[in-house]
Formats: sequence, C-alpha cells, structure tokens
Amino acid sequence: MESIRISTAQFENRSGDKVYNLSVIERLAEKAAGAGSHIVTFHECSLTGYTFARSLTKKQMLKLAEFIPGGESTAKLVEIAAKHNIAIIAGLFEKDEDDRIYKASVCVDKNGLVARHRKLHPFINAHVTPGNEYTIFDLLGWKCGMLICYDNNIIENVRATVLLGARIIFMPHVTMGTPSPRPGAGFFNMELWKNRERDPGSMRLEFDGPKGREWIMKWLPSRAFDNGVYVVFSNPVGMDGDQLKNGCAMILDPFGDIIAECRSLGNEISSAEVTPEKLLLAGGYRYSRARRPELYRDIVGKEHKAVQKVAWLDD
Repeated sequence: MESIRISTAQFENRSGDKVYNLSVIERLAEKAAGAGSHIVTFHECSLTGYTFARSLTKKQMLKLAEFIPGGESTAKLVEIAAKHNIAIIAGLFEKDEDDRIYKASVCVDKNGLVARHRKLHPFINAHVTPGNEYTIFDLLGWKCGMLICYDNNIIENVRATVLLGARIIFMPHVTMGTPSPRPGAGFFNMELWKNRERDPGSMRLEFDGPKGREWIMKWLPSRAFDNGVYVVFSNPVGMDGDQLKNGCAMILDPFGDIIAECRSLGNEISSAEVTPEKLLLAGGYRYSRARRPELYRDIVGKEHKAVQKVAWLDD
C-alpha cells in the first residue's frame, strides 16, 4: 500500500433536492481534488437529505429512492469523479426491484460504482429495510470498509469490518444535536444558529459541548484505537430537515488521534494523508493479533433478539 490523501466533507444539504446537493458535492469534490486528495467522502443521505424522511410514506420513499446501480444520482457521481479524477463516497436512499428500501452509501470512481453499503441498523423511517452484510472493497490499493452512522455504535460491526480486512473505514453520519437520556444531550440552540455570523464563538461552544462533539469524543477515537484502523467520519453542518447538525467531519488515525477536522460553521472539507506505516505501529494491531476467540466465540455469537432503534431515543 502507498500513502494516499483523503478529504472528509461537511455541508448543509437541502431536503429532497438532489440537484442542489449534487452541485455542492461537485464543488467540494473539485476543491478536494485541487488539494491533492484521491478520495472525498460525504455524510449519510448527502444526496437526498435525511431527517425529513421520517414522515414520508412508502410511496414517497420509493419516489425518492433510486436503483443502485442504474440510478441517475450514482451516474452523476461517476461523472463528477471522472471530471475531477477523485473517488467519491456519498449517501442516498436505495430501492430494489421488489420495492424494498435501503439506506445506502456508495463509493464511485471514474470507472463506475466501486462499492455500496446498506445500513445495517436504519431507523429514520419504518419502510427502510436493514442491510444484511458487511462491505469490504479495494480502493487505490487499500482495503476499505463502510459503516453508516448507527452501525458504528454497535462495536461488533467495526471489529468485524476490520477482521474482514478493512484498514480504512468510512463512517458517514447524520448525528449529534438530538434528544437522548444521556446527560447533556438535546437539540442545539436555534437562536445561536440564527446569530452565528455575529457571534460564531457561542455557536462553536454549543457545537463542541455535550450535545455535539464532546459526545463523539466519548467513542469515535476508541473505534480507531481499539481496532488499529483509519476512521473517516463525515457529518452535515447546518439544518437537516428541522434539526440542526454540527459538522465536525474528521479523520482519525490508528492511534485514535484526529489528523484532520472541519471546524467552520459552513460547507468545508478537511484533508489528511493516510500512511500504511501507522497500521503496524498502532496498539490495535497488536491487540487484534492477541485475540483468543475460543474464549468468547460462543458468548459473542449467542442467540440474541435484536431490539432495533426506531427514533432518536438514545445514543
């Protein structure tokens, strides 16, 4: 493997407006390519918007969703990737021939569709079907994986993706600023957002507090550290439907250290070089080699009835 450069993006999408969202994706992809990046990644449902979908009927969801491959949005992403010679990861709702609906993220490059991941733990809309497999793919000489938002809160998913060979995991999200029984959680202060140009510092403090970045820091670095893997986190900034999101798109190395992060209150990319040397130096590499599956194989694989999340009721 050779070193590559990755950009992670944050932007304020418009609900249901694929044309507009694709235009922003193209501008940021061009900016990332200009900064020397080989890959740029965008948040969950960045093509369609996310939060607004919680109230859509199945008929409306099917109208919003697209086939993958074969859909117009995926084709447009391939066009953008070819124009700027950069691989792109972006999210949308997918449908199949049997009218099943999935939450998907795709990776494309100039040659076409590279990979698609169907979210394993979707909850925004009752008509969305969970995916049933992990996603591992080769990109620029690196073995990569994708896990969407809540997939990453179930720690077994991250470990399984690494055990299947992933050395970079792309983690598109729409998160933070939502109700939860966790102390300090809740919606962001909308008045601070309206006043952000006059008082950006107060909005930044709100975004970085327990409702936002402080919560991400409780668990996201550990996913990278424990597994010795690069983590590429993306998240929208601004309004997503009727909810305010705080961005903080970031890249973490296998030591769990942040090596790039978006810190503005607007559309932005942040980039970092990903080097193979860190993979073997990180503690997670040693921990994975020291595993003794015979001790916990039957415990982890014990029969279990999943209680799936259906709304923003917890973290």
